[in-house]
Amino acid sequence: MNQTLLAAIVIGAIAAASVQSTYSQADHSPTAYLGFDRNNYPGDESLAALRKTFSYTGYWLNLPPSARTNTWSGKRRKLQTAGFGFLVLFNGRLYDELKNPPNAGKLGKSDGLAAIAAARREGFPTQTVIFLDQEQGGRMLPEQKAYIYAWVDAVTAGDFRAGIYCSGISAAKEGGENIVTADDIRRNAGERKIAFWVTNDACPPSPGCVFPKRAPIPPESGVDFADVWQFAQSPKRKTVAAGCPANYHADGNCYPPVVSYEKRLHIDVNAATSADPSHGRSR
Repeated sequence: MNQTLLAAIVIGAIAAASVQSTYSQADHSPTAYLGFDRNNYPGDESLAALRKTFSYTGYWLNLPPSARTNTWSGKRRKLQTAGFGFLVLFNGRLYDELKNPPNAGKLGKSDGLAAIAAARREGFPTQTVIFLDQEQGGRMLPEQKAYIYAWVDAVTAGDFRAGIYCSGISAAKEGGENIVTADDIRRNAGERKIAFWVTNDACPPSPGCVFPKRAPIPPESGVDFADVWQFAQSPKRKTVAAGCPANYHADGNCYPPVVSYEKRLHIDVNAATSADPSHGRSR
């Protein structure tokens, strides 16, 4: 075999190995899925359009923040039939309701039991992850910790899995001390297993109100143990998301593609490494 031919074969083999390595790395990169959440049910007529972009939806088990009714109640089967996975949510207590530490623990347990009862009533299977909505950020006060961990213990004891929705942003960016709520809750959780759905709509790391075919992965939120990342909120939070690209609507909200703007169907946008982050579909 002449030297020129041998050299060509070797170069070709190296190139092929390089391409194979690239494909191998790509094949093993995490896949992320887009989802949405909002306080009000989007309406049966919007599900087909939303499903073209989103793999899963938030699902409230009790009254969402500031709501008088829970419009999600009874919609689980319809959403599953439409092809959606779930982010199951239970609205937790604000600090003003938890100022007595012993009472905070009792409320946490009773709310955990209420979350389980609601999940069963809605038809969610055991081992579904239920996320406790913790709206207030920064370092958790003793009463808040007593409530959160009592809630987690009650949900876990009831054969469901516990998660928490909380801030993944340093509170220093919002005028507080340099504490990330997700880190604080996880650091003090002991041996408890908790799934984390974090919100960080600051740009960067958030891309703003976008719907990329290749969704960002949750650790890109800045919280490396995050299971779900909420990277856009409606309305846009001016104090946090001021550095985001001009991809929110002029009214400050984030609207999904395909659905007509006339519906004013503003949403929050999430990324997760599962198309059913709560594992709430019937098994």
